[in-house]
Amino acid sequence: MSEPAASPSPASSSSSAAPFDVLIIGGGIVGCGAARDAAMRGLKVVLVEAGDIASGTSSRSSKLVHGGLRYLEQGEFSLVFEAVTERRVLMDIAPHLVHPLGFVFPVYKRSRRGVFTVNLGMWLYDGLSLFRSPKIHRNLSSADVAKEEPALDQTDLKGAPLYYDCSTNDARLTLENALDAQVEGAEIHNWTKMVGFRRDASGRVHGARVRDTITGEERDVDARVVINATGPWSDAVRQGPKPLLRPTKGVHIVVEHDRLPVNNAVVCFHPTDGRVLFAIPWDDRTYIGTTDTDYTGDPAAVAADATDVRYLLDAANVYFPASKLTEADVLSTWAGLRPLISSEGSESSVSREHEILVGSDGLITIAGGKLTTFRKMSKEVVDRAVALLRLTADNSGGKAGAAPPEYREAHTARKPLPGAKGWPEDDDVERVIKAIRAAGPVDEATARLFATTYGMRGVDVAAMIAANPALGQALVEGRPERLAQVDFAVRHELAKTVSDVMIRRTQLYYRDHDQGLGATDLVADRMATLCGWDDARKTNEVLAWQQEVARSRSWKNTR
Repeated sequence: MSEPAASPSPASSSSSAAPFDVLIIGGGIVGCGAARDAAMRGLKVVLVEAGDIASGTSSRSSKLVHGGLRYLEQGEFSLVFEAVTERRVLMDIAPHLVHPLGFVFPVYKRSRRGVFTVNLGMWLYDGLSLFRSPKIHRNLSSADVAKEEPALDQTDLKGAPLYYDCSTNDARLTLENALDAQVEGAEIHNWTKMVGFRRDASGRVHGARVRDTITGEERDVDARVVINATGPWSDAVRQGPKPLLRPTKGVHIVVEHDRLPVNNAVVCFHPTDGRVLFAIPWDDRTYIGTTDTDYTGDPAAVAADATDVRYLLDAANVYFPASKLTEADVLSTWAGLRPLISSEGSESSVSREHEILVGSDGLITIAGGKLTTFRKMSKEVVDRAVALLRLTADNSGGKAGAAPPEYREAHTARKPLPGAKGWPEDDDVERVIKAIRAAGPVDEATARLFATTYGMRGVDVAAMIAANPALGQALVEGRPERLAQVDFAVRHELAKTVSDVMIRRTQLYYRDHDQGLGATDLVADRMATLCGWDDARKTNEVLAWQQEVARSRSWKNTR
């Protein structure tokens, strides 16, 4: 395998005793992207995350890499240009995770904008991408729409532009940034909580006290620069004089594809408040989202409630009246918080731009932004860290231990993520599937899952089954996930808990009829063997996993 073993815990790592150049707090997409960028520049980097990699917002998004078509209406042309540019970059460095997806934009007689106006917007959208969208948009007549999306309401339908953005596996995109950061020399520590900053006599931050939340061990980690990339937790970490964020809650629901059959993502406007929503195909499932409401509670406790679920069902039933969706059709939900920069106005009007702040104590905080632009955000926050490091070097007068004044360039826009190394230049996924099936005894569905989950690393997972056929056991009867994925997650992907595997290394939590509960014992038993858990630890792991599922279903108790 090309990936290094999981980093040792800071509580026991001898290397953590020496000062790091950069300590990053937060293992979401921006934190992991920053760790990758900084390590590629030659900096000595350590990242700590209180939960699992991508366990917060970065695994609870709409799972889209897109330019933000609706931002055109708000006049945020620079944000759209930046996003469509980054969309192209991510398609190049992560083709196994970032996939072109058609979006149908139905225009009815009742719509605010006519077909002509919407089409002009589409040309502007394609133009801002320098016509490098996955495909150039085209206009569908009402008859074309009936063929393309027969479940969509055809009443008073005037037409529908079909344009293209991308879908992604947000959790795995985050994970692969963390894994590549490790390849470049960074230490990555999930389930490691920052419990307090270390400060010098002047109050300047120069590290943190961290706790391994599994073992309880604590240690001081020294660093010349500290970056706060904790998303919705940013204000709690920085403890500034006034809040930086205005968190908003985004909820999605998952239903059977047969109950809401869409071939493309369908753009919907909620009948009550006009907010943009999507119905998105997801293999044998469809998910609908998202809500956008202010949230003031504990970020760790965010969950869908009955009002959220009904809001989404109401919109779906307007656009797909024959489906007649009810609460009984909801297989799973997820809820995440957008760490938006505080401003006046409605939730949906809050800008998706990001900000980087440097406190008087030297702490760098990055917040806001969107999944699509994470790489550029990561570069900018590392640029800011390098500027502080150079300032430290200048002020030290060349004393020992000062940061070097120059660093090598980080080619984050060109270097492929781990699963993309060796991926066919023509993006032929069928060739990858063939290679995976040649490496191990897996069926077509499992090989396809491996290809779109691990990319070329799927060959390694299949080879594990060839070496040990018992690892070919299905996690859930009738589904493509295999026991080998548990081994791979533990040995090569930083998984430490049952929830890590069920939610973020696989997606059984979202996709399985029972959200993976039927696989609990199989996964827990295998992880106990691999990790050396005793019975008490295994029991606690099972209980914690069951509580995660209960949280996603808690909306049923708020009706």
